[in-house]
Amino acid sequence: MRSSSRVHSSRRRAAVLCGAVVTAVALSAAALPAAPARAGVPRADAAPVARLAWKNCGTTAHPRLQCASLKVPLDHADPRGRRITLALSRITHTAKTSQGPLLVNPGGPGGSGLTLAGFVAAALPRKVAAQYDVVGFDPRGVGRSDPALDCAPRHFDPVRPDPVPLAPAVERANLARAKAFAEACGRRYADVLAHIDTVSAARDLDLVRRALGAGRISYFGYSYGTYLGAVYARLYPHRVRRAVLDSVVDPAGVWYRNNLAQDFAFDDRHRAFLAWVARHHGTYRLGTDPRRLRTAWYAMRAELAGKPAGGRVGAAELEDTFLPGGYHNGYWPRLAEAFAAYVRAGDTGPLVEAYDDLGAPGASTGNGYSVYTAVQCRDARWPRDWQRWRADNWAVHARAPFMAWNNAWYNAPCAFWPVEARRPVDVANDRLPPVLLFQATGDAATPYRGGATLHRLLRGSSLVVEDGGGNHGITLRGNACLDGHLAAYLTDGTVPRGHGGGEADAVCAAGPDPQPRDARTSAATPGGTLHDLVGSRPRAVD
Repeated sequence: MRSSSRVHSSRRRAAVLCGAVVTAVALSAAALPAAPARAGVPRADAAPVARLAWKNCGTTAHPRLQCASLKVPLDHADPRGRRITLALSRITHTAKTSQGPLLVNPGGPGGSGLTLAGFVAAALPRKVAAQYDVVGFDPRGVGRSDPALDCAPRHFDPVRPDPVPLAPAVERANLARAKAFAEACGRRYADVLAHIDTVSAARDLDLVRRALGAGRISYFGYSYGTYLGAVYARLYPHRVRRAVLDSVVDPAGVWYRNNLAQDFAFDDRHRAFLAWVARHHGTYRLGTDPRRLRTAWYAMRAELAGKPAGGRVGAAELEDTFLPGGYHNGYWPRLAEAFAAYVRAGDTGPLVEAYDDLGAPGASTGNGYSVYTAVQCRDARWPRDWQRWRADNWAVHARAPFMAWNNAWYNAPCAFWPVEARRPVDVANDRLPPVLLFQATGDAATPYRGGATLHRLLRGSSLVVEDGGGNHGITLRGNACLDGHLAAYLTDGTVPRGHGGGEADAVCAAGPDPQPRDARTSAATPGGTLHDLVGSRPRAVD
């Protein structure tokens, strides 16, 4: 689904959790090798790596930020062939002794990590951040890397067809959009698409390590970035010093099953939002029964499907607007205000403004979504028979209607993708130092099962659970318990071990839900810088 990136900001849908067969490069699916030492696997040191030339690219928020670029092979099986460019950023250590590089990734796939380096360096305790060179990067195809994919820049222009295909004509219209997007990617990037995938990105990371002059790296990934980190660790276990994986992708569901699982989790999170609105009847005056609010929300959706607000917010755009509330409850007050204004007074102004701020694709969506689809469609096989998609998504919709079909169309280009898919990576690993996992029990973009599954697959890992939490990307958001475990681990490798015989090694209580805004409350988007980076529509999961 649209991950963490579905990392990108709410205006940049890559997480969580994002065509037709055309004349493009088609490769036969190949299993990933169990370890880089196996015969036939390209050696990381076979590709030439130049020294990085760092230059100041500081911003007001992060004045010490530096930037550089690195040439890497487009095809790692041809290490001296065509080369592409990765964009890098860093905040250098200030302590006398460095613990080396800490590479950070916000998720997606399709999320840019350049600014994340500055955020992580600023958000970590000063003594911890001072010990690392915090390094951000735009993965291949993303942002300032070159080439940067943008298959169909106007793909999300409003008003899109209603996602729920109640009529054959609506289904045909949505299928035509998905097929056209895949065809556009095939036409524009026929020579590139076979190399936009997680395995290639993981191999890039090892070239980044070499360019940094580091024998080992530490890694900190959110959402889809947890899968990228796990794949890197599978390929190069001896190169991992420490690894933090926050809001964990289920490696057993890459990617079709994970997206179906997201639909149920996002529906649960939307119900939690409506229950919160009901608890604050004194502010929003929509009633105290969540079931009636749910009826009112879907009535609003039906009305907008027939008459889009401002000529721009139809059913699809309404779902896009409320989706960020599934990633972070800091959006709930803003969304509740728009909902209440529409239901109580027929006022569409706040809803259109919320769409512009939270749901509209934004400038980077063309790139983020293009990389999202390229990676997810290449990483693993998706059903090519549309009858399978139809049956599965109607079954999900019957129980979890909030985002089922919207998410299906977001991923539907994979039914027509012009490049053959790989097989998913077996990320099971018993050759790593302790890895620290963080997972909220109610995370919608990367449901809890993913954290528990990866915990079992990574021998010696520790799982820290935010009990009752529903947000996505939970560290560095102000939860002192979670951040304490993170700081201890990055300081000296300390991890918690065991919690009453349960699956988690440590449990932290979730923070309280937000309060309604009053007239003095800032209109700034809740969730802060981290949500802008880890954000909404990663789908990847997630």
